[in-house]
Amino acid sequence: MTEVKRRKVHRRRRKAISLDRKKARAGWLFVLPFIIGLILIYLPIVFDSLNYSFNKIIPLKGGAYELNPVGFGNYQKALQDPEFTKVLVSGIKDLVFDIPAIVIFSLFVAVLLNKKIFGRAAFRAIFFIPVILSTGLISEISHSAMAGESYMGQTGAVDDGSGQGASGAEGIVAATDFRWLFQNMQVGSGLLEYVTGIVNDIYNIINRSGVQMLIFLAGLQSISPAIYESCSIDGATGWETFWKITFPMISPMILVNAIYTVIDSFTSSDSQIMTFISSKYGDVMGGGGPEISTAMSWIYFAIVIGIIALVAAVLSAYVFYQRRD
Repeated sequence: MTEVKRRKVHRRRRKAISLDRKKARAGWLFVLPFIIGLILIYLPIVFDSLNYSFNKIIPLKGGAYELNPVGFGNYQKALQDPEFTKVLVSGIKDLVFDIPAIVIFSLFVAVLLNKKIFGRAAFRAIFFIPVILSTGLISEISHSAMAGESYMGQTGAVDDGSGQGASGAEGIVAATDFRWLFQNMQVGSGLLEYVTGIVNDIYNIINRSGVQMLIFLAGLQSISPAIYESCSIDGATGWETFWKITFPMISPMILVNAIYTVIDSFTSSDSQIMTFISSKYGDVMGGGGPEISTAMSWIYFAIVIGIIALVAAVLSAYVFYQRRD
């Protein structure tokens, strides 16, 4: 009888291993087009870009060019550019303030939309609409409209009879509007300005929170309802359930969304750093050029990788992974 049980256990293990192998093959088959494109298309471009950053491009007749090795000379020129360092520091500073705001807001919205409410699917679609509107042709139209508004603001504002032009409109709120809320909390002016900046930038935060919201929703729906039922039977409050059950179970998604937000912020088309690097590509007379722009890109890439590694290292220490066995 014991030998029969051993054989059954051995057969189950073999089936489990074969099933894992089939899943692994299906996974590799799914990512195969990406791997082929990475090897044949993307990696040669990356290699050429890295090669250009260590050379000076000398144009020749007939559209040809010659590469003259300069070592780290292009990187030194890039770091000596005061505008580049200023834009780089400003972009990193904005990112430090944007990541918590976007992750917290998307988690808050995901928790609300995970509730059983009437029209839940419609509300989810509404919150994801800004992600669709910020891509493709609609994004170009939006950028053109913003450029037109900027031009109108520079040429002169429309007098509406209020004593100030339309271009002189302030943000949604000012720091003084929140002073009454924090007057008894003994907080500094830094927190006050941070909250004011988040409220005034709420449109941008909503636009950049759609994907993070969907990731949080997927994580929330993967939590077993039996866990919440057990907490309810034990008399746990909603606040205790969130911090003891929901937040630890959703912590891997917080790590994913934080890394995604870093990448999305640094690689977006309207990023001030990306725009500055692109403008330096053809600015040969202003101390730029293809090789300087490429060196700036690689410096930027190294900084982004460093920030991602730092975020992953910090958040990984607090991530809870549920065991399936």
